[in-house]
Amino acid sequence: MELYIMRHAIAALRENWEGPDQDRPLTGQGRSRMRRAARGLKRLGVRFDVIASSPLVRALQTAEVVAAQLGYRSPVEICPALAPGLRPEAVFQFLASYPDAERLLLVGHEPDLGNLALTLIGGGHADRFPMRKGGVCRIDLEGMPPNGPGFLVWSVTPQILRALAAR
Repeated sequence: MELYIMRHAIAALRENWEGPDQDRPLTGQGRSRMRRAARGLKRLGVRFDVIASSPLVRALQTAEVVAAQLGYRSPVEICPALAPGLRPEAVFQFLASYPDAERLLLVGHEPDLGNLALTLIGGGHADRFPMRKGGVCRIDLEGMPPNGPGFLVWSVTPQILRALAAR
């Protein structure tokens, strides 16, 4: 299984947002940069069998931008386990519900996604796996739940993805 983990794109600042945090949307710049970054994923030949997102607006909007740019035709799955405060076991249970999927994208929040990535690759002594807004990593796993550490194939910043899109 190829598991792709992506942090949501640039969202409205908390201090400028008057509504509930869960409703905080992407900014125009966040959407624009994410469209270009998704084109970088497309240039890499990345495609997904399943795209799942945290239920928070900024993550769902990020997932929808990626889905549109890659021509993904199914609806984005809402995965409550990807909300802030995520527990890896709940994510594993969600992933196990897609036994035939070979390429999955999870979109969510930091620091939870970095911690999930560390858990999946057997991070051991590392204390952090930082992910920039709009950044993505690919971890290959033998199955779900993982019965051993996965293999980190790559981790790229949104700047690298946008540069790939511009080539």
